[in-house]
Amino acid sequence: MKAEMTSTSFEIHGYKTVKSLGVVRGLIVRSRSLIGNIGAGIQSLFGGNITLYTQLCEQARQESFDMMMKHAEDLGANAIIGVRYDATEIAGGITEVLCYGTAVVVKK
Repeated sequence: MKAEMTSTSFEIHGYKTVKSLGVVRGLIVRSRSLIGNIGAGIQSLFGGNITLYTQLCEQARQESFDMMMKHAEDLGANAIIGVRYDATEIAGGITEVLCYGTAVVVKK
C-alpha cells in the first residue's frame, strides 16, 4: 500500500481511520557549503529573500517529507495524519530537519 494522503490535522476529511501504525519520520541533516555561504552573504548585503538558503531549506524539507512517506509506505499505511516539521541547528552551519506524523490506514 502507498501512503497517498497527508494532513496536519488528526483526520482525513471523508475517511475513517481503521488502523494506526505508529509514528513515521524522515530525518535529514544538512550543512551549508562554503561557496553557498559566500553567495548567501553577498545576497544578504542587498536585503530581501536569500534564495540560496531558501532553496536549501526547501530541499531539506522535501527530502525529509519523502523519507517520512517511504517509512509510512513500508508499514503499509495509505495516509499520514498529524504531519509536523521540526528543525534544529546541531552545530554551526549544520541543521537537522525532521518531518513526522502518524501512519494510518483509512477507508472512505
